[in-house]
Amino acid sequence: MFRRRVELHPIERLRELVWPRLGWKRAFQYGWRRVWRLGGTPHAVALGVAAGAFASFTPFLGFHFAVGFAIAWVLRGNLIASAFGTFVGNPLTFPFIWIATYDLGYWMLQGSEAPTEPELQVDMLSGQALEGILPVLVPMLVGGIPLGLVVGGIIYYLTRSTVEAYQAKRRDRLARKAALRDRHAKDQSAVAEL
Repeated sequence: MFRRRVELHPIERLRELVWPRLGWKRAFQYGWRRVWRLGGTPHAVALGVAAGAFASFTPFLGFHFAVGFAIAWVLRGNLIASAFGTFVGNPLTFPFIWIATYDLGYWMLQGSEAPTEPELQVDMLSGQALEGILPVLVPMLVGGIPLGLVVGGIIYYLTRSTVEAYQAKRRDRLARKAALRDRHAKDQSAVAEL
């Protein structure tokens, strides 16, 4: 029903992932409007989006959806909204997130400024890959928690106020339609009595 009439070539599909045909602004607006229309209380929706945004600040790339779902589930937020919240971390924002979380985490752990180029010594064949990644992963995790909380709090506030306004406007519109429908039904019954 919602499929394309003409299937895209795999290269065109890849291009759509990198740069949507109608632009990133349109894709962002579509996602934001989908969040407004989610069922549930504004608190639950905003909590879900904030949980997803917080998950984007963890260094567990590839597991952000799962981390966002878990946090939203524990806090009783909207699980679908948490998936939308993970879009805070995207190819455009990840470099900034990674640098900020590493620098803050290194400063919190070491009390000094982070080196400009962290040393990654990953030798996958020797089985010591985790030991080479830990000096970078741990500061990113430690720095990601406060940054994720701050960004999650800001996104919670923005999302909650937006969803509340949208739901109030929608309730008013539905009430006006119901009143109009009732008035029309009364007029029809009055005409039928004559």
